[in-house]
Amino acid sequence: MHNKFLFSILAIAILASCSKSRIKEHQEWGKFYEKHGIKNACFMLRDNNHESIHYYNKDRNIQRITPASTFKIFLSLAALESAVAPDDQLVIKWDSVQRKPDWDKDMNLREALTSSSEPYFKELARRIGPTKLQHYLDTVKYGNMTMAGNIDEVWTNHSLQISADEQTGFLKRLYFAELPFAERTQRIVKTMMLREQTPGYNLYYKTGTWHTPDTTKFIYWIVGFAERIEHVKEPEGSMNKSDTRNYPYFFAQNFEMPIADTSKDWFKTRLEILHDVLKEYGAIPK
Repeated sequence: MHNKFLFSILAIAILASCSKSRIKEHQEWGKFYEKHGIKNACFMLRDNNHESIHYYNKDRNIQRITPASTFKIFLSLAALESAVAPDDQLVIKWDSVQRKPDWDKDMNLREALTSSSEPYFKELARRIGPTKLQHYLDTVKYGNMTMAGNIDEVWTNHSLQISADEQTGFLKRLYFAELPFAERTQRIVKTMMLREQTPGYNLYYKTGTWHTPDTTKFIYWIVGFAERIEHVKEPEGSMNKSDTRNYPYFFAQNFEMPIADTSKDWFKTRLEILHDVLKEYGAIPK
């Protein structure tokens, strides 16, 4: 009941803010999950250009769950804002514990976000400290704003939780530098999220994977924003000096699969589905 109430409030707020706003369910997006045998999934898409919201599986979109490694976007913001990281070149030395080849080396913040280095961000969280991190959570109103246990585990111990709907709201504010952080902080983190750059679109995202509280399933997140690139001919004398326009779309997707199911590479599957939905909607070219 509480989740349904939240969704209703969201819908009322959006419709009240702009009469042209729209909220639309896309049951047809289920085909992208069904072909992979995925039964418990959701997708939220905010089309900033048409001030509309599009979704698949309303109930799951407003369900708060662990952010897993998608929280490293927030941790990067907090580190830069607190000056724990002066910039994206902050190097944290490898502790010599072998975990994964991508993690087993000295690296800077930009490299750590790209590889989603768990040891790097655990150390970063410890340096930020619980007082500052809680302050930023409360100021941003990130998810349920709740931390429990060790500070370097809050994004995986199920104390801190956020919904797909809340993720897209957070990302939209990041994109337009509307979060309560310095513009420089938000600009740096935004550039760190860029993963695909093509003539037709730019795709920024962060993935996250962790198990459900009962440890029977994995949760697969992917959140971010796409910029569709259009080229227009500006009339002579126009104040716009560039013929290029970037149109943003904000997205959040998560789904669950049994831990024992290794029939596919689910890490790649979530990215494949993301491309499928974005192309069908028109957020990126087909």
